[in-house]
Amino acid sequence: MSFLELFIIAVGLSMDAFAVAICKGLSVKKAELRHCLIVGLYFGGFQAAMPLLGFLLGARFQALITRYDHWIAFILLGFIGANMIRESFDKDQDELPPSFTFRAMLPLAIATSIDALAVGVTFAFLQVNILWAVSLIGLTTFAFSWAGVKVGNVFGVKFKSRAERFGGAVLVLMGVKILLEHLGFLSLLRF
Repeated sequence: MSFLELFIIAVGLSMDAFAVAICKGLSVKKAELRHCLIVGLYFGGFQAAMPLLGFLLGARFQALITRYDHWIAFILLGFIGANMIRESFDKDQDELPPSFTFRAMLPLAIATSIDALAVGVTFAFLQVNILWAVSLIGLTTFAFSWAGVKVGNVFGVKFKSRAERFGGAVLVLMGVKILLEHLGFLSLLRF
C-alpha cells in the first residue's frame, strides 16, 4: 500500500475524531492549548493503537482467510464508511460536556477509534508496514483533532456532518479500490 493510500485512509479514519473534537471545541468558551493537546493525544493515541491491535488479531487468522481477504477489506471498509455517512445525517446531536478529564475523554477516544480496529484487521491482509501505518494514522488524527477543537470553538457544528460524510466516503472508496484491484479491474485502467 502506497503512502498516498495510507494517508487517505488516515484522513478518512480521523474524520470521526475531528467531528467529536469540533463538539469538544463547542463545549468551551475559549479553546486553550491544553484542550487541543488533550483531545489530540487521546484521539491520536487511540487511533494509532487500535489498528495495531486489529493488525495483530488479523495476522493470527490470516492463513485461514487469505482467499477472502479482499472481500473482508471491502466489507469492513464499506460498512464502516456507510455507517459514518449514515451517522452524519443524524439530527440528534449530542452535546458534550466541557470536561477534558480521563473519565470524559476515554469513552470518546474508544468510540472514535473502533473503526480503526477494523481497518487494522484489513491491514493484516494487505501489503502494509504496520508501524508506519499506525504512526501516520495517529499523527494525522492528532492534527485533525487539534484543528477540530479550534474549528468547533470558532465556527460551531457546521462542519461536523460534512467531516463524517467525507470520512465515510473515503473509507467506502478505499474498500472498493481494494476489491477492484484484487479482481484485476484497476489494471485495465492503467496505461
